[in-house]
Amino acid sequence: MQYLDNIIFLILLVAGFGLFAKSLLKIYRNIRLGREINRSDRKSERWETMARVAMGQSRMVKRPVAGILHLFVYVGFVIINIELVEIIVDGIFGTHRFLATIFGHTFYNFFTATLEVLALLVVIGVVIFFIRRNFYGVKRLTMKELFGWPKSDANWILIIEFALMVFFFTMNSSDLILQHRGILPEHGSFPISQMTLFPFLNIFSFDNGFLVFVERSAWWLHFAGILFFMNYLYYSKHLHIILAFPSTWYANLNLYGNAYSCTECGRCTSVCPANITGKKLSPRLILMKTRDRLEEVGRNIDKNGKFEDDGKKLLNDYITKEELWACTTCNACTEACPILLDPLSIIFEMRRFLVMEQSAAPQELNLMMTNVENNAAPWQYNQADRLNWAKD
Repeated sequence: MQYLDNIIFLILLVAGFGLFAKSLLKIYRNIRLGREINRSDRKSERWETMARVAMGQSRMVKRPVAGILHLFVYVGFVIINIELVEIIVDGIFGTHRFLATIFGHTFYNFFTATLEVLALLVVIGVVIFFIRRNFYGVKRLTMKELFGWPKSDANWILIIEFALMVFFFTMNSSDLILQHRGILPEHGSFPISQMTLFPFLNIFSFDNGFLVFVERSAWWLHFAGILFFMNYLYYSKHLHIILAFPSTWYANLNLYGNAYSCTECGRCTSVCPANITGKKLSPRLILMKTRDRLEEVGRNIDKNGKFEDDGKKLLNDYITKEELWACTTCNACTEACPILLDPLSIIFEMRRFLVMEQSAAPQELNLMMTNVENNAAPWQYNQADRLNWAKD
């Protein structure tokens, strides 16, 4: 029974990362359903784009309030999870704050204090984002296309991130009290915990056994929460946490490309002139519907071993002709996307299919193409009259 905790931890760790790897393989399989294109040229530019856009968040800050808050959450959450290395080592080998022995007293204090400050920034960010999404009424975040699962998904992610930070502060606060009482060795500096949960736990003079229970419970909940969050990503728009990096690396450097990476932020739709003037088109919804169809095809393959015709098509069953032909091809959507996605390319390819495979272009476009074929110009007139304009 001495190693029961370590065994349970190892089982959870292997199961969590195993399920996550399985989900990533499904995503890779689904992405490979599309046509291959070569985006391996200009490698130095691609690395620079990925570093600047995905890691540096350069396009997010074009809208300063949302951009800076997103930077808080992104940087804080990513760096805080470096601590997962320590949690894994402690969980497998039964150590306590393993990195303290590697980093040394001074640097470990700096490291843990930095994590605490970043965790506070994450809390501030997710609370403000939750208010913006649910109470402030930002138009692009309250559109009809986000009703139901998309809105719930965004809220659940914010709630999970908030809970993980609470577990983090609770773990550190109880650990700090136990250090002061000489129960645990003095490792780490926890300025935010010391100002928040530490006084609350300390004022009631809880006994050591209860504080150990609180510290261990928060530690386990934090670890389990990370595994849950990691596996929840497969079902969430927050896959962009991972896929924004390959998406920006493989982006079209001449234009701007990937349904799975869509953050559903709505910046593309908010600048779309067709949507602004009341047309049915929403570039965000084009990406969301493409992802939904891709997932449906993937589930079909999982069930049958290969794709069995289900009588559905992306065109008409998910994306309508009205949406496609409402696009003015102004490229505002691709210009606005913070991670270089390109909904316009989906619209272009589906338009080409309608025109070249189904001859299903709008009447006005058919007339223009007939005129080009007959008159070598978009306008309808007699060939003999082509140079009349020069006589004036």
